[in-house]
Amino acid sequence: MAYDSELKDRGRLARSLSALREMLPGSFIQRDRPCGRPNCRCAKGKQLHTQYQLSVPWEGKPRTFHIPAESAEEVRKKVEMHKSFQEAAAEICEINLRRFLGRKEKKP
Repeated sequence: MAYDSELKDRGRLARSLSALREMLPGSFIQRDRPCGRPNCRCAKGKQLHTQYQLSVPWEGKPRTFHIPAESAEEVRKKVEMHKSFQEAAAEICEINLRRFLGRKEKKP
């Protein structure tokens, strides 16, 4: 019966992956920093400007892309989706490995 529950779990996980099709890889970064203008409110280190970035491996090299403030929350959620995808994929692989090893042990 544990075998059947594993199949159900694997099917549930596989179906849940379709909800993650808008995922983005990489890391979402939020930084507060001065802009560099001497007369700006941030020049004294107070009231810094918030900057959003997406850091991803691109063509074999790490790249960082600026994210507009109005898109920041959307990008943050899509990066979290990628983490959920990785967790679900790892669980599916674990189930598949247990099933494979169980089948291998049953062969004469």
